Amino acid sequence: MLSALMNGMNIKPEAVRVALHRLRNDGWIASNKTGRTSVHALTATGRANSAKASPRIYSALEDMPTKWQVVLTKDNSTAQKNAMTDLGFVQLTARVFFGALDNPAPQDALSLPANHAPDWLKAQFEPPKLVQDYTALFDILSQLDTTLPPPEQLSANDVAVLRCLIVHSWRRLVLRHPALPRDLYSQEWRGHDCRHLVNGLLTRLPKPKLAHIADK
Repeated sequence: MLSALMNGMNIKPEAVRVALHRLRNDGWIASNKTGRTSVHALTATGRANSAKASPRIYSALEDMPTKWQVVLTKDNSTAQKNAMTDLGFVQLTARVFFGALDNPAPQDALSLPANHAPDWLKAQFEPPKLVQDYTALFDILSQLDTTLPPPEQLSANDVAVLRCLIVHSWRRLVLRHPALPRDLYSQEWRGHDCRHLVNGLLTRLPKPKLAHIADK
């Protein structure tokens, strides 16, 4: 099945072998070989990491938080910054963090709910390169949304390949930045539009059964 998907994306076997080797070394997958057939599966660590990332990738736009808070921490140590990042906050300046209102703030921190973000503040959370990448992805997804044929006209392999490409292109952007509430982004930010398109396309392309995906 993996070979069928990689062939559908024109990925060479050599590149697949390198990628699998790296995933094994990083503890993401375990591989077993029976005869000429190799079986790859997520390890416990791989499953845990995947489960942690899944809400960021697959949540619908209406499920994303909108209300936010400003948090002032006791110190500005690296450990404090890492802990706040793990809690879903992003640092603006020394000791000042922003995040969703329902994110748990440290007990020794000052937490203030907020409801207005000026444009200059929103710009702090929109790196130019990320804005450019999201705009490019939005254009691609919009074109696919317009031209995509009905799923019954596509083979199981085609659907699986399309789903992989959509999720991969989206994942590599959405996991590069914190999951901040929508109100902390400007109207020009295409991240939310991309999320809406990704969810719509995956709904239109139901996940095929594994048994229906085969090498051609």
